[in-house]
Amino acid sequence: MAIRDKLSGNEAVAVAMRQINPGVVAAFPITPSTEVPQYFSSFVNNGQVDTEFVPVESEHSAMSACIGASAAGVRAMTATSANGLALMWEMLYIAASCRLPIVMATVNRALSGPINIHNDHADSMGARDSGWIQIYGENNQEAYDNEIMAVKIGEHKDVLLPVMNCYDGFITSHAIENIELLEDDVVKNFVGAYKPEHYLLNPNQPIAVGPLDLPNYYFEHKRNQVEGMRKAKDVILEVSKEFEKLTGRSYGLFEEYKMDEAERVVVVIGSTAGTAKAVVDELRAKGEKVGLIKVRVFRPFPAEEMAKALANCKAVAIMDKCDGFNGKGAPLFNEVCSALYFDETKPLAVNYIYGLGGRDVRVDDIEKVFSDLTEIVASGKVDDPYRYLGVVDANC
Repeated sequence: MAIRDKLSGNEAVAVAMRQINPGVVAAFPITPSTEVPQYFSSFVNNGQVDTEFVPVESEHSAMSACIGASAAGVRAMTATSANGLALMWEMLYIAASCRLPIVMATVNRALSGPINIHNDHADSMGARDSGWIQIYGENNQEAYDNEIMAVKIGEHKDVLLPVMNCYDGFITSHAIENIELLEDDVVKNFVGAYKPEHYLLNPNQPIAVGPLDLPNYYFEHKRNQVEGMRKAKDVILEVSKEFEKLTGRSYGLFEEYKMDEAERVVVVIGSTAGTAKAVVDELRAKGEKVGLIKVRVFRPFPAEEMAKALANCKAVAIMDKCDGFNGKGAPLFNEVCSALYFDETKPLAVNYIYGLGGRDVRVDDIEKVFSDLTEIVASGKVDDPYRYLGVVDANC
């Protein structure tokens, strides 16, 4: 039976980690992810898990320790945010290239500078091409559920890749919400025992991890890594269906909200989806054909599925909580436009950069986006596809 509780997003993720009982957790504190290892360390201290907790001197070392533990043959987990993730940069690529299914709670926060501790998606989006699977949650329940599913996804024999469980700093990480927890034994049975095929401490099959890889082999190894990412899409859906049987909670690559006959659509990631859903409900009640797509899986990006979902709408606003600094749109916008490129029927598309550094995103902001889409549909063109929502002076 489900256990009803009231938890913050960080505490919910820490509880999921306790139920998973990984072999090693290595962490260094950074706001707003600090609470995850803090809560988990109390579980270690109380004897509720038999995890080896490794307090390190930096986030680079935290990921290094997780890599060593995972390569040795045990489950390894950590949590970080913003500059902490940036300090791991070198090791992120190594974890992925070594095909180590490490799970990391990535509590999204703006990257310095200037120094800012509030939420946007610059940190994980900056790491989007490091080879990690990226799953995003809207609320505390999804943060908890995704942490559990991430283990099974990353460890699948067809995948063997590390997974980021991303959720919004403070908005999700620190806000307390009602949540349904699984019983400990249900989580234990769901994730199963970790049985890696290749690991350093196997005396019967000696291996080298992270060796020099010259031109004769490097290309093939990277291509093999890409294949794991491609196969992850089917595995994510497979694991999600299995999780739905346990909980009744349905997850896909993205959520389609009131997309039936939708002509104007917003595509968004994370907690802002909740605000956008309220606007969709309001406009639908007035008879307007609007809808929402909330992206859950950003890596691997569900391009074909996204193109199909948007095929019949007239205009789409893609909202990015980070900038791309390329002058031609931010990460989610570029991914969606790439997905639509090969489709014969494609909507008019516009990009909105919003919420940087924790700037509030209100109902009237989303209403403006839908209003702009109305004008785009009426005119049949997009005069300025690269826009900023809620900024005081775009030229500052």
